[in-house]
Amino acid sequence: MKRKNLLFTICTLIMSLCVLFPLAAFAEGEVASPMVGTWWSLIPPVIAIGLALITKEVYSSLFVGVLVGGMFAANFAPLKSVDNILNEGIVAAVSGTAGIFVFLVVLGAIVALVNKAGGSAAFGKWAKENIKSRTGAMLATFVLGVLIFIDDYFNCLTVGSVMRPVTDSHKISRAKLSYLIDATAAPICMIAPISSWAAAVSEFAPEGQGLSLFIRAIPFNFYSLLTLVFIIAIALMKFDFGPMALHEKNAIEKGDLYTTGDRAESEQVTPSAKGKVIDLLFPIITLIVICVFALVYVGGILDGANFIDAFSNTDATVGLPWGGLLALVITIIYMVARRVMTFKEAMDCVPKGFIAMVPAITILTLATALKNMTGLLGAADFVAALMEGAAAGLADFLPAIIFLVACFLSFSTGTSWGTFGILIPIVVAIFPADSVNLIIGMSACLAGAVCGDHCSPISDTTIMSSAGGECNHINHVATQMPYAISVAAISFVMYLLSAFIKSAYILLPVGIVLIIAFLFVMKSLTKKKA
Repeated sequence: MKRKNLLFTICTLIMSLCVLFPLAAFAEGEVASPMVGTWWSLIPPVIAIGLALITKEVYSSLFVGVLVGGMFAANFAPLKSVDNILNEGIVAAVSGTAGIFVFLVVLGAIVALVNKAGGSAAFGKWAKENIKSRTGAMLATFVLGVLIFIDDYFNCLTVGSVMRPVTDSHKISRAKLSYLIDATAAPICMIAPISSWAAAVSEFAPEGQGLSLFIRAIPFNFYSLLTLVFIIAIALMKFDFGPMALHEKNAIEKGDLYTTGDRAESEQVTPSAKGKVIDLLFPIITLIVICVFALVYVGGILDGANFIDAFSNTDATVGLPWGGLLALVITIIYMVARRVMTFKEAMDCVPKGFIAMVPAITILTLATALKNMTGLLGAADFVAALMEGAAAGLADFLPAIIFLVACFLSFSTGTSWGTFGILIPIVVAIFPADSVNLIIGMSACLAGAVCGDHCSPISDTTIMSSAGGECNHINHVATQMPYAISVAAISFVMYLLSAFIKSAYILLPVGIVLIIAFLFVMKSLTKKKA
């Protein structure tokens, strides 16, 4: 309690200074902020993340980060600060992610339709009969996450809506479900050549080399690959550690899927007695097929581009809502034609879907606004300068350094794609073309970006995973972080070894052995502690 009071006092002092400084700014007039392009540019996300983890309250924490970033970028000039916070931050965040907001609402409406039609209840009944154990439910969630590799947003929300009835029936906590969703979202997209993430990497790499570099870097992407090994191993070994252990214990022994924080209290609906498993499968399969087509359509497949090029040129913020709206219309027609609900009942599900997604939309808006503030403060230039300085004296261990820098940058800014944009041009410039070192350096950049994104409370993928699992956002972050950091530490060791061993066929098996050995040690320690 004393520690929390001290931190609150420090934060109060910081905010007081931020309020007092504008008085001086009025007198001196507006001048360029000396904080741009310096280590101060990373302070706003650090404040937001720290407050969120301490207070367990994400909305105000993110807003304080946006507030501080806006004032830093304006050199504390009051009117410019307000302009930064509102126009450059929140308004730009809403306009820039409007397509994803539409997709969220559409997916919420489809989930509400499936629940009302009785599809979720029928699938839950089928799962109880065919998936006999908690381990089986976890592995089923993992497999579905692997299969939906097209896009991380799509992965998070689809896997969550499909697997919640299954994991609930086997008393798997919402924190564990959210971890399974998150760990099979970005890490899977990062090793799938046909995904929106591969397209993003191709955009930042030299002309014509993007997809080739991405594919060649996959065997060295230790964080993504070892995360998948970690999930399978911990499911088969049937134990948990850190905060996750408490959530799982409460779920198993008390039937409490949440432990702490807010709980999903969706409006009780009476599902149709005519509901069947097909009433869940048809909307989900329709959504997947149409969204894949929409993504390549936006990428120009009907204009002569091949499938790979169309994916490289697509825009998920356009393709996903395009496909989602069409899938929603088809789902409504299907449900009404099946006579599992009336047209009026189907229309009533649309606002219910919007309401269910309001928390995710709010967090995503504030998190994106915070990213915009770090952009105004020139965080990218500051980190790029650090990277170029490190390249001169630590060439042999550069992949390990790139991994750490990418982790830190992605964690602080909450964006993997922004990290790609900053670091990939630097990595390409540092290493000789077509060399093994370039491939390892590229993989370290991609792995670190995914790792930081996986841990960060302000990451959109982390936010989507909380929404998909209907889990308190801070609970998801707190329970996931020890798992992600464990895999990150072993990945860092692999990149250190890559200075001496250039073969993924040797390094990857070593990493798998280290992951399994680590889990055996943690299981032993957990038993002793119990």
